[in-house]
Amino acid sequence: MKNKLYRMLRISNDINALRKGKMFKRIMRRLAGKATGKGIGRLFK
Repeated sequence: MKNKLYRMLRISNDINALRKGKMFKRIMRRLAGKATGKGIGRLFK
């Protein structure tokens, strides 16, 4: 249930970013967050 809600919100935010012309910035932030998360995960293994 929670995953579905988050997925719907992410899609909604993607649509809003497209409308405002800020999709590139959003994608870059998402990639930076994933990279940071992987790096932190490696520290604590």
